[in-house]
Amino acid sequence: MNAPRPAAVIVLAAGEGTRMKSSTPKVLHRIGGTTLLGHAVRAARATQAEHVSVVVRHERERVVEFCTAFDPGLVIADQDDVKGTGRAVECGLDALPPGLSGTVLVSYGDVPLLTGDTLVALTEAHTASGSAVSVITAHLDDPTGYGRVVRDPDGHVARIVEQKDATDEERALTEINSGIYAFDADLLREALARVGTDNAQGEKYLTDVVQIARAAGRAVTAHVVEDRWQTEGVNDRVQLATLGAELNRRVCERHMRAGVTIVDPATTWIDVDVSIGRDATVLPGTQLLGATSIGDEAVIGPEVTLTDTEVGDRAEVQRAVANLAVVGPGATVGPYSYLRPGTRLGASGKIGGFVETKNAEIGDGAKVPHLTYAGDVTIGEGANIGAGTIFANYDGVAKHHSTIGAHSFVGSQSVVVSPVTVADGAYVAAGSTLTQDVEPGQIAVARGRQRNIDGWVARARAGTSTAEAAERAAAAPTRSDETPAKDTDR
Repeated sequence: MNAPRPAAVIVLAAGEGTRMKSSTPKVLHRIGGTTLLGHAVRAARATQAEHVSVVVRHERERVVEFCTAFDPGLVIADQDDVKGTGRAVECGLDALPPGLSGTVLVSYGDVPLLTGDTLVALTEAHTASGSAVSVITAHLDDPTGYGRVVRDPDGHVARIVEQKDATDEERALTEINSGIYAFDADLLREALARVGTDNAQGEKYLTDVVQIARAAGRAVTAHVVEDRWQTEGVNDRVQLATLGAELNRRVCERHMRAGVTIVDPATTWIDVDVSIGRDATVLPGTQLLGATSIGDEAVIGPEVTLTDTEVGDRAEVQRAVANLAVVGPGATVGPYSYLRPGTRLGASGKIGGFVETKNAEIGDGAKVPHLTYAGDVTIGEGANIGAGTIFANYDGVAKHHSTIGAHSFVGSQSVVVSPVTVADGAYVAAGSTLTQDVEPGQIAVARGRQRNIDGWVARARAGTSTAEAAERAAAAPTRSDETPAKDTDR
């Protein structure tokens, strides 16, 4: 038998979030590589609901822009000037097809650790109990700020009271309302039409639907979750950091249980969309961000930041930064390398210390070992780029591309002034400034002939310590001036 699925999920994302003290809408702040609202939408989609509606108001254009890019199938609902969660849900419901029936879930755009599994379990429990309303609750040691769940003598949910409207006795209760509900759609629509704003805040409370359902003789049940983090919302930057750290702890734990060695989870940050292969090792101080993927048996770290980067099986990356790059299987990167977008390092290739690459295709087994800038270049398999080489790809107006052929060699301290092609099996002499193509089997020497000018230091630097050192060295006898010693052993 298939698990029941809700007819719709309404995600409330209309609030201003003034305590964030930010020009960015609260629901667009990020943890784990995704916005708070993005986490909420993913949880909603996991229920396989027919419709997911997002209720917006504050900074509407920015929130809608995110929704459209993140999930074009979302239904956008606008909340009007009437305040309160009850009115927000009513607006969300009005944006859905008329006469919608079945189960409607309500969640929030600032509760990022709520999982799709929990929403599915809520839907199943709600359907099985035949309740009109089901609410996720949790017991907190410090329930300050949350609405309290008031139960009747039989243990059923009698009502939910907001903290500002609660009595001292009710504030002493530790079971809190998460604000996450499952409703019968028809009951919800009818009850919201009856909810007023006669309360301390002058708002239309969603919690009033509970009392209306009870008064109509309908069942209201609590779905208690042990994992209190799933009910935690973000109201300020402190809570944002706290929930971000907890999310990261869970992500690291998930990878470790799947066969990844994370040496120090406390200093390792992994976004939720990152994939890591079995027997990979992540060393301290590493950040794996965006859609980064790590292959089996790879070693990443220490002190590595990878964003949207692919690392192949058995590759090693240490003390490096990479963004939108590809590191092939068995390749090595670092230390202190910077791989900019468009870098592709082939199998068993090498990008070494203090090397910067951009839009660089580096073939299998090719090496860029030391102190090099390689931008807008194709380097063939097995080629070697000497230390201190610069690919001068920008002429002040446009970028130009160069090609270094397979098994070719560029000597140290060379400058390749793009566009230039060095053919397969060619050499470039160290210290060359290359402006013309090099054919197969040739060696290009593009440097001035060395001239040693006698007496220059004495004339141009007279009286300096350098001149004195030169004078002493010139006066000292050379080996050819010395008389050979007699061989007394014969």
